[in-house]
Order: sequence, then C-alpha cells, then structure tokens
Amino acid sequence: MCFTVRAALAFRPTALAALQDLQLLARSQLCAAEKQCETFRDSFQYATMTSVTVDIVVWLRAAASSSIYVGVEASRLARDRMTGTNGASKDRSRSPRKVDASKLTEADLTDGFSASEIFGSKTAMSGYTYDDLICLPGHINFGVHDVALGSRFTKKIALKTPIVSSPMDTVTESNMAIAMALEGGIGVIHTNLPIETQAQEVARVKKYKAGFILEPRCVPPTMTIEDLDKLKSTLGFTGFPVTENGQMGAKLLGLVTKRDTDFIVDRKTRLSQIMTPCANLVTMFEGCDLYEANDLLQKSKKGKLPIITKSGLLVALVARTDIKKNVDFPNATKHPVNKELLVAAAIGTRPADRERVKALVAAGVDAVVIDSSQGDSVFQHEMVKWIKSQFPDLQVVAGNVVTKKQAQNLIECGADALRVGMGIGSICTTQEVCACGRAQASAVYNVAKLARLYGVPILADGGISSPGHIVKALSLGAGAAMCGSLLAGTAETPGEYFYSEDGKRLKRYRGMGSIDAMKKGSDDRYFGTAAAIKVAQGVSGTVQDKGSIHKYIPYLTQGLKHGMQDIGAQSVDQLQSMLQEGHLRFELRSAAAQREGGVHGLHSFERKLFDS
Repeated sequence: MCFTVRAALAFRPTALAALQDLQLLARSQLCAAEKQCETFRDSFQYATMTSVTVDIVVWLRAAASSSIYVGVEASRLARDRMTGTNGASKDRSRSPRKVDASKLTEADLTDGFSASEIFGSKTAMSGYTYDDLICLPGHINFGVHDVALGSRFTKKIALKTPIVSSPMDTVTESNMAIAMALEGGIGVIHTNLPIETQAQEVARVKKYKAGFILEPRCVPPTMTIEDLDKLKSTLGFTGFPVTENGQMGAKLLGLVTKRDTDFIVDRKTRLSQIMTPCANLVTMFEGCDLYEANDLLQKSKKGKLPIITKSGLLVALVARTDIKKNVDFPNATKHPVNKELLVAAAIGTRPADRERVKALVAAGVDAVVIDSSQGDSVFQHEMVKWIKSQFPDLQVVAGNVVTKKQAQNLIECGADALRVGMGIGSICTTQEVCACGRAQASAVYNVAKLARLYGVPILADGGISSPGHIVKALSLGAGAAMCGSLLAGTAETPGEYFYSEDGKRLKRYRGMGSIDAMKKGSDDRYFGTAAAIKVAQGVSGTVQDKGSIHKYIPYLTQGLKHGMQDIGAQSVDQLQSMLQEGHLRFELRSAAAQREGGVHGLHSFERKLFDS
C-alpha cells in the first residue's frame, strides 16, 4: 500500500492535488476493509470455535491495521510533499506544537458566531428561539448607569424604555397605558371594547398628561366617615372633593382629607360636619395651565387644588404629587410640544374599524396597531393604505409577520412599524392548532434585517418571559419588545385580584385567541367573525401578582442595562451596529447548556425578582 501512495504522489506533482488523491485512496481502502469486516462479523456469529474462527479474527485485525496504516502513511507523505522535506526531517513528537502568542490574529481570538452565520446558513433547517441562543460577553469600559436604552417604537415615536404593553384585554387599558408612558415605554389599548369606550380610554391617557385629574372621585356631604373609610380602603387614596350630589361637575362644597377624619371618634359623623368648606379652600378657575396650578400649590403648601368654573362647579383637581411627576418619571414618553403622554390603540381590519380609527384620532391617539395573527392579508393591506391616505401623520404598526416577504408587503403599503411573532406567546396555541408560525429568534432576526433597509422599526411580539429575552430581542434587531404575560398580574392591568387555595394572590390572564376573548370581539383578529364554529388559538389562565408597574419596569430596565453592559454595548444603537458588523457573537445552546444556565442543583429555592 505504501508503494501505491508514493505512486500517487509521483503522478500529481502539486501538494494539494496529491493530498486529494490520497484522501480518496485512503477512504476507498477503509470502505473495502469495513465491508469485508462486516461480512466476517456476520459469519462469526454462526461459526463454531475452530481454527477457522481464529483465522477470521486474525484477518479482521490485519484488515483494520492495514487500513489505519494507509491513512497514517498518506498523511505523512502528504505533509512531507507540502513542506518539501521528503521524509528528510520528521517531527514524530505527539506533543502539541508551540504557538507564538505574538502572531495570533483577530480571527484566532474570535469566539462564537455572528448572527448572519447562525441564521443565514442555507443548510440549517431549524428555527431558533431565544432560549436556543446565548450572547457572548464583550469588553466593558463603562458603568451600568451609562447604558442608554433609547430606541424606536415607530418611525416617528421614540422610547426611552424599549418595552410595549400588548393590546390584550387582560393587560392594557388606560391605567396600564398611563403607567407605561410614565416609565418610558408605551401602552396599546386593546380593541375588545366598543368604539366609544376605547376612545374614552385613549382620552384618559391624553388628559393625564397635563397633570389634571379630570375625573376625581367625589363624595356627597351626607356620607358618613364610616362609609368614607370603606371607600378609602377600596380606592387607595384619602382626599375627596365634596360636591352637592357626590358627582363630578356639581357644585363644590368642600374637601375632606385624612387630617379631617383621623381623630374623629364617632365614625357615624357626616362629612358636612368635618370637611374643609369651599370658602377656606385654595381654588383656581378653569382655563389655567398646569404651571400656574403647580405654582399656586407650592406657594400655598396645599395637597390638592380644585379647579372650578365661575359658578363654582368642579371641573378638575390638581394634586401635589403631580408637581413631582417630571422628577419621578424623567423618561416619560411625551409629545415634544404639548407634553401629552403618548398612547397607541389596537384596531381590526373590518370595514367598521374605519369608524374606530376616526374616533381614536379624535380622542388624540398617537399610533394605531392593526391586530391580526397573520398580517399579510388583503384586508390589512387595504386598511394600512386607507389610514395613511386619510391620516398621513398617524403612525401605523402593521402585523403580525414572521417572514421577509410578509414584511415587505406591509412596508410597501406604508407601515411605520411591524409586529413580529406568530404562535409563540405563553397563552397562544396558533402553531399547535394551525401548524403555522415561526420560532421567534429566527423571525425577529430575518424580518429586522429586511425592515432595516427601509428604516422601519420592528416590535418583537411574544415569547418574552425575562429581561434576558428582551436583551436577545434587541440584539437581533428589534426596536422594542411587546410584552403580555411578562406584565400580566401587575396592579395596573384590568381585572381584580383573587386568592388561590394555597394563598397566592392572582389575576386572570387570557390570550386574545381564547374562546372567552373571541366572544367579546377579538375573533376578527383570527379572521373568524362569521365562522359558525370558533376555533380557539389561545387559552385562559391565571398569573401571580407582580406588584406595580412602577416597581416592575425599573427591575426589567436594570436587567436590560446589566445585560447590555456584559455584551459591551452602551446603547441600543451600538448593540445593533455590533450585530450588523458581526462583532456581536452568539452560540447555540444544547439542552444541557440551557439547563445549566438556569437554577439547578438545589433542593428548593425562592425566586425574588427585586427588592420591593
């Protein structure tokens, strides 16, 4: 065999060509040996223990050693030919050769893979989720407090916190939208409401921006302190305007606060006997602006300032806590001119939704989100085009999409942003029921890659269950993460708390594709309005109490900042520049690596997200 190998080298003078011939030769010899070995192994199972058996075993060993010899001899001769030694000088040491550290290149020091290598391979036929990936750490030369999370919700709407509350009827109404805007994100009010009610929810957010409480809870003068105590425990605040009939817009008679009631022993006493009368209150007439109201509150050192008409009717209330609003919420998402909080609202694609859009625009909505599980439809194309023709300044978020072709179709219709995700929410069963969708990390990367060419931001919608998932979504090109289950259970979500049998405080949470939600109108999202049988693409469930958004969002943003610091990105823009340039490195995680990356090896543990 050795002579055969040398002959091959003699006929092919170039080292590379010779090496290729040697590889083919060695491979053919090994295959032939393996086939013969297999034949004799089969025979060996039925042969008796005779000298024939011994001959078979000897032949097997010889065949194996000769095949190995061919491979070793081929490698040695090829190396000699390529180095030009022809066997004159052979290093037979099995120790690893020493490498000169001064000659290491950047490529030698680069670990992991770029996103384009992971997602762009034409031979890879798998879709990847957030948990399949891990971001490799970079170099840190800045503090965590230096990390800037500013990003974009749409082409014209910027966010200082890249988190959006999902348009679900157990997640976002006006209270959540107000809280999200104050924390630097934005809320999308769900569409499972009558048109007038949804418009009123939008108006509440827009009115809150000015610091005026336009719908304060009023009480009548005949109410007792005992009844007021019950009302306080329900609402959570202690100061109330007293009007003639206990309604907003009636004549103001006085103001009752905690200081008026604390030391009254007889709790049957009526409020008219202990309230501060209107004549002793500091008030302002309607038409004043917030700055004037705040200035008067500071000078008078009062806690609340009623705003009345010239005839004494109550029209608004300003609280001292509103003065601190800009200090407490420096990242608030506001209109740059009038300082209103920004809010979005969801719509469908039915003809009746055009009237909904008109009502929302009249209420002051800043963006509409077309709510559809599969956004690349003629119905949505027509809706996007109609909105942009009628209200060119209104920002339109289209979707949902998971492929580049879907995204391009909606971008060409005029979409200002895209929602990306299909069937990956914690309460969504679209992939299971309809066999259609895409793994979220693959969807976000591929759609963002296309949308970036058009300057269109994308929202990673669904599959977010931790701050780390938001970091990964931003790392793959998303402008913000749209969250449902992550925010469900907070105090600002719709619905009442209740307790489980084991004493845990819970709230209800359901998918917009669940039967319960579809009965209230969300079936249009799944093109099922006229269907005789409604097929659920979601479930209903419960989530544990997470406290207030004003404590939960800071926990999430701090986690984001730490994650970006570990990666070595000081801003979202820098993070995505690293992505595009290939400097942001990833690795795929095995199932064992995913287990290792979570809590493990403990008998029991308690997970406490943040110090409350």
